[in-house]
Amino acid sequence: MAINTVVFDAYGTLYDIQSVASVTDQAFPGHGDMITQIWRMKQLEYTWLRSLMRRYEDFEVVTRQSLIYTLRILGLRYEDALLEQIMDKYVHLDLYPDALPALTDLQGRKLAILSNGAPAMLTALVRNTGLDRLLDKTISVDCRKTFKPSPEAYSLIETELSAAPSQVLFVSSNPWDAIGAKAAGLNVAWIERVTPEAMAAACESSRLVAPLTMFKALRMQMDELGPAPDHRIQGLCDLAGLLPPIASA
Repeated sequence: MAINTVVFDAYGTLYDIQSVASVTDQAFPGHGDMITQIWRMKQLEYTWLRSLMRRYEDFEVVTRQSLIYTLRILGLRYEDALLEQIMDKYVHLDLYPDALPALTDLQGRKLAILSNGAPAMLTALVRNTGLDRLLDKTISVDCRKTFKPSPEAYSLIETELSAAPSQVLFVSSNPWDAIGAKAAGLNVAWIERVTPEAMAAACESSRLVAPLTMFKALRMQMDELGPAPDHRIQGLCDLAGLLPPIASA
């Protein structure tokens, strides 16, 4: 069955999570990179822990709690207004440069986001960056009260888009997400933004592992969990080459 639906992860795939560093460094000069990396790693950890404990809170709560954790363990003091200013970046994240061209090239197919993001966060982010004009639907896992990579989260694609797994290409740069989607029966393209060779070179160049290098080592390399993505690509614009042209009527 031909693929007629392309579903994207949001955070780290269409949107550059590292762009929060612009506000974390402004708020806490000299600490921006450390805050950015710990925040993201703890944010992901909280989604997995909450899913396992069956103590769901939406992604906005998770994101705020993981930011508070990060500032606390780094010994950084803050006012509530500053915390909300940092949090606001999550509805103004930077798009990856190839996001708009890639989505434009894929017009004619059903396009959607499936994200851990809370509905209000996602709606604002998509609207603020203009993707609402290119996407058919933005789907939050919130109605399932669990986070990716739970199979229940990926089942929303068929429910919300009326697309069988064989008709769907799921796209993510997050290895855990790509593996989760594949385990759920979807066709998967993983964006390998950091190669193992580049990772090894970064580690060889210094005895100390910088926060961003540590993040890339732990969160941007393919995991050893069994399922593997169908396609390994270098960027979003490679997607058009994976799919046959849309047949004309």
